[in-house]
Amino acid sequence: MTDTPLPSPRTSFASDNYAGVHPEVLAAVVEANGGHDVAYGADSWTERLGEVMAGHFGPAATVWPVFNGTGANVVALQSLLPRWGAVICSDTAHINVDEGGAPERMAAIKLLPVPTPDGKLTPELIDREAWGWGFEHRAQPLVVSLTQTTELGTCYTPEEIAAITEHAHARGMRVHVDGARLANAAASLGLQLAAFTSDVGVDVLSLGGTKNGALGAEAVVVLDHDALVGGPDAIRYVRKLSMQLASKMRFISAQLLALHDGDLWLRSATHANAMATRLRGGLEAAAAAGRAPGLAFTQATEANAVFATLPRPAADAVRERFRFYDWDEATGEVRWMCSFDTTEADVDAFVEAVVAALAG
Repeated sequence: MTDTPLPSPRTSFASDNYAGVHPEVLAAVVEANGGHDVAYGADSWTERLGEVMAGHFGPAATVWPVFNGTGANVVALQSLLPRWGAVICSDTAHINVDEGGAPERMAAIKLLPVPTPDGKLTPELIDREAWGWGFEHRAQPLVVSLTQTTELGTCYTPEEIAAITEHAHARGMRVHVDGARLANAAASLGLQLAAFTSDVGVDVLSLGGTKNGALGAEAVVVLDHDALVGGPDAIRYVRKLSMQLASKMRFISAQLLALHDGDLWLRSATHANAMATRLRGGLEAAAAAGRAPGLAFTQATEANAVFATLPRPAADAVRERFRFYDWDEATGEVRWMCSFDTTEADVDAFVEAVVAALAG
């Protein structure tokens, strides 16, 4: 009996989740595997992670590692809401379209989605659903959830978030940030993490690691403990009842430490953003030279995502070599994502494949 080799993976522009684990993160997991340590978060790795996150977000911040991004969002939102509470979000938000109804089914949270042209909420858009307080027949809008960067690859500025938090807090609402790609936002803005979270009034955020090179590590970071329903320690119990408490938590914390106890988080995100910029720039140059007929861009490229439209036959031809997703099949809109391990050669080969398909 002979071993059959696994097929070589194709370079992908489908999702930053397709990327592998950053070697420094993998080394941290191996290091954490030496001997015994206390379970359920009472280990030295998780203790150190708390110190590191306080350095990033301020001394009041506490960190609660979880298994995945959906779990982080469900735990965070549950911690902010009473049973009758609702969440205002963009119609393209991950919690609304990509989490299988988990916030609604698992946490019994009513979502109030608002259409947005670029994935970004504004005070004016929030007010479309911020009404009905005291009306017993309506779920009470008590949280605004932002996605940073958005599902459309756009990025909120600190000023935009500050305007939203001020607007929301004045109406008795709290603000949650789904930061699955928070590192990409920091790289895009050229700012540290606190500058567009704790410094501008965000109450709780979901901190992503998996899309930025982790094996599987996310966290809820509480910035204002007075915002938690049930008291400042409520999230401890919410995490457990939401099935997001890891017994061997050191292995999750070790990954987040590898990213954030230093600048790996920022280096990786900066590289992914740069590859998306290179991808768009290459295609724009081809279009300007008349080599990419039928190609158009639909969103600003502000982080590691490029959104475009192209004829379906051309998209299918490119897919013979590279994976990527349709965003809107009706319009021919597609999404191309870059990762920490995307190379310049990958991008250049992809640009040439798109150009060839359009010319053909």
